[in-house]
Amino acid sequence: MASNTSTSKTDTLRVLQMKSETNSDSDEETGIYHARWEKSFEKILTPFEEFIHRQTTSGLLLICMAVVALVLANGPLASLYDNVLHMMVGIDIGSWSLKMSLHHWINDGLMALFFFIVGLELKREFLVGELANPRNAALPIAAAIGGMVVPALVYFAINPQGDAAAGWAIPMATDIAFAIGILALLAGRVPKALITFLVALAIVDDLGAVMVIAVFYTDSIALGPLAAAAGSFALLLIFNRGGIRNSIPYFIVAVIMWYALYQSGVHATLAGVLGAMTVPATPKYDPAQFSTKVRNLMNRFDDSHQPGKSIMTNVELRAVVQTLGNGVHSVEAPLQRLEHIWHMPVAYLVIPIFALANAGIPLEFGSLSETINHPVMLGVVLGLMLGKFIGITGACWLVLKLGLAELPKGTRFVQIAGVSLLAGIGFTMSIFVAQLAFDGREDLLLLAKTGILLASFLAGITGFVWLYLVSKPGADEG
Repeated sequence: MASNTSTSKTDTLRVLQMKSETNSDSDEETGIYHARWEKSFEKILTPFEEFIHRQTTSGLLLICMAVVALVLANGPLASLYDNVLHMMVGIDIGSWSLKMSLHHWINDGLMALFFFIVGLELKREFLVGELANPRNAALPIAAAIGGMVVPALVYFAINPQGDAAAGWAIPMATDIAFAIGILALLAGRVPKALITFLVALAIVDDLGAVMVIAVFYTDSIALGPLAAAAGSFALLLIFNRGGIRNSIPYFIVAVIMWYALYQSGVHATLAGVLGAMTVPATPKYDPAQFSTKVRNLMNRFDDSHQPGKSIMTNVELRAVVQTLGNGVHSVEAPLQRLEHIWHMPVAYLVIPIFALANAGIPLEFGSLSETINHPVMLGVVLGLMLGKFIGITGACWLVLKLGLAELPKGTRFVQIAGVSLLAGIGFTMSIFVAQLAFDGREDLLLLAKTGILLASFLAGITGFVWLYLVSKPGADEG
């Protein structure tokens, strides 16, 4: 009896040790095993819920990276931080070479991936999202237009001439990750429709920023490389019309287009948006065909299954599973698949790296009063804080009064006003535009970045407090 008890204890300890080593557990249902964190990844989220979750996390990462950049730029590692950013990095292939500073590789290269995601989001929104329905789209489009025009006018009124006037587009932009991250903190108090409204507004805002960059921040154009870029774009359109859904040909041609735009004088990151617009939005199989195909494959799967035999040694079973996986990709539009694949590395890697490289501004508290009163600083801060509030709120009020749009379901106009404050968070795109506007004028660029950080901080605080006060717990779409 004692021997049996000892054996039982030994077996129990062995099982516990195995579970500890593998960090896994099993469901009551036989044959399903989960690693410790695996269950959390099996939650089924809608594409919009997944988008909001990632934007919220990205916003938190941006805050962390901005703080780290400020510490680096104002601490004992300031010179090292500056030297690393200005370190030359290049690609040499025979007699051909492409060399830029690390800072330029981040702003011109990595940010092309950010603009690629922006392009995918724009295309999806206009095809099947909130902007696909003219009635639903009217309010966020009007809000975005008002939120771009009025801030630009506010800035230009303060800086009507000289080099400083070039920064008129800086307060036009809204940082979608920061703004949605803050609004998501109020998810229990504000209706989901309000978050949808902010997303649509920010996406139209991004489109406006892309158009401004393309039209107003191109100094000189080299026609030869521009023609090569146009040819690359035409080839991508041919891929689309020809039914090519493999992403590799698109990627290769998009890289060529990026280089051609870089050589042409047009900002190279626009290749990301143009490339995204050519990605197919239709899947190979419609849902009915996919369902039939899956049922046939599952019948083959059941017929090939051999109890007790691992799938690794069952060639037929492996082949069915592989075919099933290919079919899953074929029922998903390439646009949807690429947005899902690239959104995480862009949100969690590209944008935080951009913040780390661009938010590091030396703060001189001795000349703080002079900095705050500088026209560039005032133009950026008032443009983002006051201009966004007046522009978005005023445009929404006008189209609602004219009966051209209606409030999102379950929302009140006072909440739209709160969102207009959050839209004053410029950060990523505002800093990006500032880099273009004040290229070669480090003094003005420093002032603009300082204004962007200050305005974004104030806009986030005031927007959060406003919405917290005017919204009630348990808010729902109804």
